[in-house]
Amino acid sequence: MKLWKFAAVALMTMASTQLVQAKDWKTVTITLEGTYVPWNSTAADGSLTGFEPELAKYLCDHMNVECKLVASDWSGMIPALNAGKFDVIMDSLSVTEERKKIIDFSIPYANSNVAFATLKENDIADAAGTGSVLKLAPNPKDIPEIEALKAAFKGKTIGIHAATIYSKFIYDNFGSIATIREYKNNPERDLDLQSGRIDVIFDDVIYLASVGESSNGEIAITGPEIGGTIFGVGQALGIRQADTDLRDKFDDAIKAAIADGTIKKLSLKWFKTDVTP
Repeated sequence: MKLWKFAAVALMTMASTQLVQAKDWKTVTITLEGTYVPWNSTAADGSLTGFEPELAKYLCDHMNVECKLVASDWSGMIPALNAGKFDVIMDSLSVTEERKKIIDFSIPYANSNVAFATLKENDIADAAGTGSVLKLAPNPKDIPEIEALKAAFKGKTIGIHAATIYSKFIYDNFGSIATIREYKNNPERDLDLQSGRIDVIFDDVIYLASVGESSNGEIAITGPEIGGTIFGVGQALGIRQADTDLRDKFDDAIKAAIADGTIKKLSLKWFKTDVTP
């Protein structure tokens, strides 16, 4: 009897798995923050625009599926994905080992550096290494360029977007010498920088370039850009671990977008630099 029950359960599990794998993806809901210019932003009419929405259209057309783009709060994206509120996260989401424990990822569709930025009038503008690129592996220690930044930022207030992969790096390296202030969204943080309530911010260089442009050059990168594998292998789509078929479809579409130059074309349009991984 126990063996029969076990076999029945096994057959039911196999059938359930096959049903999941056989899901016919005709409609896919993709969430973006809608405030991470120029990766994604919200237009006056409420529509989502930017590099990622345009790339999403290409990917969905390639997959022959209808995609719905919705804006949502960054801090709750991963729990909401796993709760089934949408199917894909597309918000400059970096691939990390910690995140891979709870969600799956497509292959990367972009790879960009990060940096600090401040007001040009501040005493920490043009910090050592400005204009250079520093490649780091995970958990860097005793890096001369970082030590120079720690000396420059001692006693300052650093603003970061909460719940991002950059938080640990900032707390680990600057938590003992500076005040760290977390923000729910970037616009609020950037406004505090412009008003002098914080001294420096840390973010993706593509985003910081748009901040500099919108501030008429008042805000600029200070110190080196930071790249390498410290923040993962690039930006990718976040997908539920059970939806391997959907992941595979997006992988094929991203490969096509890389091969035919679509990602290069869109990144040059929106970023003025090529972020093809």
